[in-house]
Amino acid sequence: MAKKDPTDLSVEERLKTLYQLQTTLSAIDEERALRGELPLEVQDLEDEIAGLTTRVEKIKNDIKEFEDAVRQKKAEINEAQASVDRYKSQLNDVKNNREYDTLSKEIEFQTLEIELCNKKIREANTKVEEKNHDLQATEEQIADRRQALEEKKNELDEILDETRAEEERLKEKAKELEVKIEPRLLTSFKRIRKNARNGLGIVYVQRDACGGCFNKIPPQRQLDIKMHKKIIVCEYCGRILIDPELAGVKTDKPVEEKQPKRKRAIRKRVIKKDADDDFVPEERLS
Repeated sequence: MAKKDPTDLSVEERLKTLYQLQTTLSAIDEERALRGELPLEVQDLEDEIAGLTTRVEKIKNDIKEFEDAVRQKKAEINEAQASVDRYKSQLNDVKNNREYDTLSKEIEFQTLEIELCNKKIREANTKVEEKNHDLQATEEQIADRRQALEEKKNELDEILDETRAEEERLKEKAKELEVKIEPRLLTSFKRIRKNARNGLGIVYVQRDACGGCFNKIPPQRQLDIKMHKKIIVCEYCGRILIDPELAGVKTDKPVEEKQPKRKRAIRKRVIKKDADDDFVPEERLS
């Protein structure tokens, strides 16, 4: 049997199918809500671990740079010390004061270079110790976050195992319903649903008001909704409106209050018998 073209469906059939789709999508939302904040928590932990791992790499690079600097300064110290030794040996062969002063200044300069290199080495070693301390603290933090991530993932997997089958069934049902709906109407519905805070794109009338924003609907508009002749949206929130009976929702009819029966009052009438007689009261039901 050939599938019915969505454009050939009546407005009533479109509304029914659209409401069934909304019910299915809301059920999917409820299944996902069971996961709570776990997916976000897992993502946050993964991002944090990635950031900490990058920090570890940077600390290791810094330590390597400081260690390279220490090796370089030690090499410079060796060169300077060799120069000092050479200049000192040349002092024995000087022929005048000028040569002696020049060699003495070179020895003093190289000695200062050695002292400066030793200072740089001490500073670099201090930095390396600090970086090693930071590295250890960061690695401990990563281990703690990985343990928390493992626990969150296990908890999330348990929930997914419980809800996966039902969610897949609902997704298949939603796909089947979407095929039956006109593409333009389906696009509008999805846009309305995306912008709605509670994810409702189509709602039924409740107590003469929109079931989404709860604003009052004029009587004439309510009559148009019950006629099922055209797609009507709420003028306040933009949601598609459907008659409760068409949506398969039973509504309680307002109960009319019975007014208490009024009792007939009894009044007294005064009858005057004669001009000289007294007034005689006579009881009479009114």
